[in-house]
Amino acid sequence: MKKASKKRNIVIAQSGGPTMVINESLAGAAHAARKSGRFGKILGAKHGILGILSGDYVDLGKVSEKKLMQIAATPSSALGSCRKKPTADDCRAIFERFRELDVGYFLYIGGNDSADAARIVADEAEKAGYDLAVCHVPKTIDNDLRSCDHTPGFGSAARFVASAFMGDDLDNRALGGVKINVVMGRDAGFLTAAAALARKRPDDGPHLIYLPEVPFSLEKFGRDVSAAMKKFGRCVIAVSEGIRDKGGKPIGAMFSGGERDSHGNVQMSGTGALGDYLAKYLKETTGVKRVRADTFGYLQRSFPGVTSLADSIEAFTVGAVAARAVLSGKVRKATVGIVRNKGRRYSVSYSVIPIENAAKFTRSMPKSFIARNGHDVTRDFVEYAAPIVGELPKCEIL
Repeated sequence: MKKASKKRNIVIAQSGGPTMVINESLAGAAHAARKSGRFGKILGAKHGILGILSGDYVDLGKVSEKKLMQIAATPSSALGSCRKKPTADDCRAIFERFRELDVGYFLYIGGNDSADAARIVADEAEKAGYDLAVCHVPKTIDNDLRSCDHTPGFGSAARFVASAFMGDDLDNRALGGVKINVVMGRDAGFLTAAAALARKRPDDGPHLIYLPEVPFSLEKFGRDVSAAMKKFGRCVIAVSEGIRDKGGKPIGAMFSGGERDSHGNVQMSGTGALGDYLAKYLKETTGVKRVRADTFGYLQRSFPGVTSLADSIEAFTVGAVAARAVLSGKVRKATVGIVRNKGRRYSVSYSVIPIENAAKFTRSMPKSFIARNGHDVTRDFVEYAAPIVGELPKCEIL
């Protein structure tokens, strides 16, 4: 009689910026792993790779199904996160820890930098002759992964942005003047563009939308605002934190103090300086007396109560797909892609594809989503984003 092979353990970790649905992916992966009965321990590493290096784990196999589903519906990273890019020395230390625990499978939930970190771990495991199946699980509110039609986390953050602009537009109707809202998005304007979903009436804001994909000019900005004030008697503006000058330099970088993470990304979201800078310029050049600015900042990532249903379901599913993929025996280093199916009714499919499709490099808003005037989005974008975001609140005016 053939002796049954020992079940190897799986490690699941979260990385990068938290989202409203990243815990759905954690729960989806843990649920699928438990249901399969083919893993040993299901370990959650606290604070990503840092937890692996320090041996700090949560035994997800001991978490009740009820608790797991409650965690799934809770924003932010339940395991904690990090932004560490692993070195070759880190990887050797990781394999030592994995050998001690007999880990044969590793799932890393995160964006493009996290995918690159997972790729590095997989490549180094292959060089070291360590038997490890690695799968990246996609997430990012920036929606900039090349491997997905849209990325888990984006739909819910976009829903927050659209809802915030609906409320802010009503506020602006009451008091007038100019209101600037700075939205996350270092290189891609998808999240800022989602502000357009707030429009239900012809004069609804945002009246102007500025994206990183279009070179930003202060002089044109002033003219655009003056034209909007003349047309609507007020002006609500969506500005991406990553807007760039004609030379490609992020304008917000001048306020960051040069702070960067281990992947080389410039810190942009921890300050309201960009909004203040734009507001000051308008006050000095347009003659508008009431100009206000807010920076949505980290509120966009982990705000409870506004999660998109489609986003929640898809985030859970990519986690489950990743867990099943590493069990197949065919995956050594992969990511999960989301494909939008053709047809009038919104639906998606999932595919297990090479991790290089998600790692390191990102995508930007396609030209078909950006209006020719450079300060708005097209109907194509609205039709793309609306089913991901879901139905928004109904607001009425006199």
